[in-house]
Amino acid sequence: MSISTPNAISTPNTSPTITTDALIIGFGKGGKTLAAKLSAAGRKVVVAEASADMYGGTCINIGCLPSKSLILSAEQARRDGANSTPETREAAFEAAIKEKRRVTSMLRDKNYHKLADQDNITVITGRAHFTGPHSVEIATAEGPVAVTASKIFINTGATPRIPDIPGIHTTPGVYTSTGLMDLDDMPQRLVIIGSGFIGLEFASMFADFGTAVTVLQHNAEFLPREDADVAAAIRAQLEAQGVKFLFNADTKAIAPAADGGVRLSVAVKGMTRGASQACDSTPAGTGNAHTDITGATDTTTTTSPTSNPTDHATMSHVQTKPSDDGEPRFAEPAEARFCLTTDAVLVATGRTPNVEGLHLEAAGVELTERGAVKVDEFLRTTAADIWALGDVNGGPQHTYISLDDYRVVWSQLNGSDRPYTVKDRKHVPSSTFLATPYSRVGLNEREAKAAGLDYVVKRLPVAAVPKAQVMRRPDGLMKAIVERNTGRILGAMLLSVESHEVINIVKLAMDLDAPASTLRDMVFTHPTIAEALNDLFA
Repeated sequence: MSISTPNAISTPNTSPTITTDALIIGFGKGGKTLAAKLSAAGRKVVVAEASADMYGGTCINIGCLPSKSLILSAEQARRDGANSTPETREAAFEAAIKEKRRVTSMLRDKNYHKLADQDNITVITGRAHFTGPHSVEIATAEGPVAVTASKIFINTGATPRIPDIPGIHTTPGVYTSTGLMDLDDMPQRLVIIGSGFIGLEFASMFADFGTAVTVLQHNAEFLPREDADVAAAIRAQLEAQGVKFLFNADTKAIAPAADGGVRLSVAVKGMTRGASQACDSTPAGTGNAHTDITGATDTTTTTSPTSNPTDHATMSHVQTKPSDDGEPRFAEPAEARFCLTTDAVLVATGRTPNVEGLHLEAAGVELTERGAVKVDEFLRTTAADIWALGDVNGGPQHTYISLDDYRVVWSQLNGSDRPYTVKDRKHVPSSTFLATPYSRVGLNEREAKAAGLDYVVKRLPVAAVPKAQVMRRPDGLMKAIVERNTGRILGAMLLSVESHEVINIVKLAMDLDAPASTLRDMVFTHPTIAEALNDLFA
């Protein structure tokens, strides 16, 4: 059953009231799976979703699936050479967007009807907020709907975190990942603010389409949580695609450019370049502009060919001056200011739990210091009979974690003698879909060392894997961390074609406490990427 059309509620001035067994706020993976399970058990369920464009949740509509559709299209464009001319690039991008929209529309419709067509489930399209411990009001296009539920499940996901940069909200051409995946025209130049894995996926994708991509990173270290050798290999791969990086870069302001693009005022620490000049002191489109190696345009006034900002973008240095005793001393890091002009800007600075407007205080639901819904190991909030699933509870932001959250909740509702909890969850893997996918699970070398573990490092170049050679995809490396005396697998990092499949084998071995020798001696089919585990763990 659905309340989402103009005729579903006859008069705007009425306020229908629904009493139900369960209310699920948000149509994400965990919530929709729980709704179907509760319905099958004979319970009445209301699912409230703020937007008809989000039936099925983030992953289907604006997250993993549409982005992977575009990534595959971009890879095809690169292989076919369709990214080589402006005309072929535009055609390839237009076809990719069309296919992405087809896929998301199809999946959204299927997900909607999978719930709305069930007699026990009512889908209401509108924004929900709490009015009491077990009462919620949903603002629909036809008027408010009041819902009272015995049990309530918050599944509202996360939303892009937008830094406080002047002009970021008002300048055309500035996008989050959601908007950038739905452009009609491909940007010839793209600047990405943020170098986390979401930003890097988009950098790789648009570079494959033929866009000139520049990534601005706030600090000096690339992927600081990854091992240095792995981070270097990922960076080298992206640079081979044409992606450029500007480190220690702090975006100070964003404004429209004279050519219809976007102009960024960027301060770069640790760089000297004569006198810095703010963007607002040089009219857009004037000055001695030259295209730098990032694909953006430097519009500062210097004309020296060696003063290009990105010639020194990867250097981190400070000026020194003599102290009173004649010895050099460190001064504050130098800072140079540059103007970069581009066609589009992607803001990829992370995601934050989506709790705005829920009025959680009315239900007694508390937040953590980081703004997530506070939950215990059973995903129970601070209010009785209210749970939180998925990104909104501050856990790992993966669709498969939202699904696992459903298992945590359902194990409490189905009368299990020993409910499954978050503490039972083991070895969460992750994959980043770059041109060469990067996947990891468990500890890396940096973390094993910090934990004081006695370990050995296993390494294997992907070029040594026969299937990778056959696929003409020999780039990358495989790395594993194994406890020295026990043979216990502590973690693995796979920068390799099909790593997103192979990493699940390593996770399974870790879940089963199988020693590294299990993968070393396992019989795999040939030729496969998975058989590389024989050699990696040898």
